[in-house]
Amino acid sequence: MTSPQTIDPRILKHSPLEDILSILFGAFIVSLGLFILRAGGDVTGGTAGLSLLLSYVVPISFGMIFFLVNLPFFLLAIRDKGWSFTIRSGISVALVSLFSAVHGMTGFFSGLELNPFYAAVTGAILAGVGVLMVFRHNSSLGGFNIIALVLQERFARVRAGYVLMVLDACVVLGAFFVADWPHVLASAIGAIVMNLILALNHRPGRYVGA
Repeated sequence: MTSPQTIDPRILKHSPLEDILSILFGAFIVSLGLFILRAGGDVTGGTAGLSLLLSYVVPISFGMIFFLVNLPFFLLAIRDKGWSFTIRSGISVALVSLFSAVHGMTGFFSGLELNPFYAAVTGAILAGVGVLMVFRHNSSLGGFNIIALVLQERFARVRAGYVLMVLDACVVLGAFFVADWPHVLASAIGAIVMNLILALNHRPGRYVGA
């Protein structure tokens, strides 16, 4: 009977350059997905969705709201995930806020209006892939991401994507106060798409790079 092949953990560990570039690219992709969602008048889940929701009703930029909403969750991250994860997550949140501001300043997307269902699915796919990249380099986008990752690590049967799906449903329901039912339906579809991407691709033990 042959023994299972062991893998040198040094081969699995990401280099600092890989971490930097992946978090940078992941944050950019997330910010673009959120920008598309906003162009369709949609929201998504998590603190990103909550920030989008608030940006429709308060005269503050999405990037600033997103940064402020995430601050309280970093206390949980420090306690349960350590300083390395917390610092990386803070950088990721700051990058998404920065890139979101850059998208708005370029004027390239000025006046862009998209079909809410197209925007919801396209934005959710981009955001889901970007969040997945950030997750796989010991980081997160704060907020609900932190809660989902902590629960996934504590309980073997819990997947981060499904935890986020439940929490996101609560945020999407809040869209009823600022949007009509087609946009709320589109937002719900987008939230499901994004969290399916995470649930199917980010399982404990499946991806072992660190």
